[in-house]
Amino acid sequence: MNLFASEGFPVPSGPVAGSILTDDGVRLRFACWRGTGAQRLGTICLMQGRAECIEKYFEVVAELRWRGFAVATLDWRGQGGSDRVLVDSRKGHVDDFAEYDADLDAFMQQIVLPDFPPPYYVLGHSMGGMIALRAARAGRTRFTRMVLSAPLVDIAPSSTPRLVSHAVPAVAAAFGLGDLRVPGQEQYAPDLFPFPGNYLTSDPGRYQRFVSILKSRPDWAIGAPSFAWLHAANRAVREMAHHEFGPSIQVPVLLVAAGDDRVVSTSAIARLARNLRAGAYVVVPGARHELLMERDSLRDLFWAAFDAFVPGSAVVTA
Repeated sequence: MNLFASEGFPVPSGPVAGSILTDDGVRLRFACWRGTGAQRLGTICLMQGRAECIEKYFEVVAELRWRGFAVATLDWRGQGGSDRVLVDSRKGHVDDFAEYDADLDAFMQQIVLPDFPPPYYVLGHSMGGMIALRAARAGRTRFTRMVLSAPLVDIAPSSTPRLVSHAVPAVAAAFGLGDLRVPGQEQYAPDLFPFPGNYLTSDPGRYQRFVSILKSRPDWAIGAPSFAWLHAANRAVREMAHHEFGPSIQVPVLLVAAGDDRVVSTSAIARLARNLRAGAYVVVPGARHELLMERDSLRDLFWAAFDAFVPGSAVVTA
């Protein structure tokens, strides 16, 4: 299964890409790389956020490999090159976040554990961070540490009106209307979201590189989620808000929040950090939601925190 280069986004050398099947028959696309540094520090499981794809993280893959890590990543069901479950492939949709749990289980059992060296670490963004936390709580992984960028612990209060984000999805799901799209854009069309005023990144170059991916693969574009997805997200958020959730996680976790995040709730991330058994909490001031796609001065702060938290991590220089 191919990976796609675009302007400013070359495919990192030596990939192994393909597909796997989950227990419920969903085909998932994955890609893996061996480390390039003199060190061999283990494997980073790179977990994307909602509506993302492997190609968006080529720069991050290269940076992790420079540090001596192998990297393994996948497209979650319903996005990138993985199977879409609805006829309208532009909807972000699952009925329950347990479906993402199944994706991660299949990925770990079929790709990571058999073929890639321990110790295993997570670098997860947004929804990927939530999936990683759920897996750690359930004890279904062998992760040594997790670094989570702007994890979806709760949706930012300003992102949608409370009635739409909570009551309406529950009613829609109860009446069999979960496949309907939450009010918003009909689909993700880059031309509808020019760089000025976007809430994802303050770096115009990295923003345009992602736009170039969607122009090359418009079939991968995803718009607003379905009511079922939002209802499932709300249920997952309530589980994470329970007072026993944080202490139940045995894996040390670094939570890195964006100071100017309008997608996920920074205050909810801070609350979770206070309840963790082991971990750390860092805020990158002025950063928007996609910390790993931000301008260099902000990304440097993220990578400094990453290198301080993950044993042995540091950029390998010649």
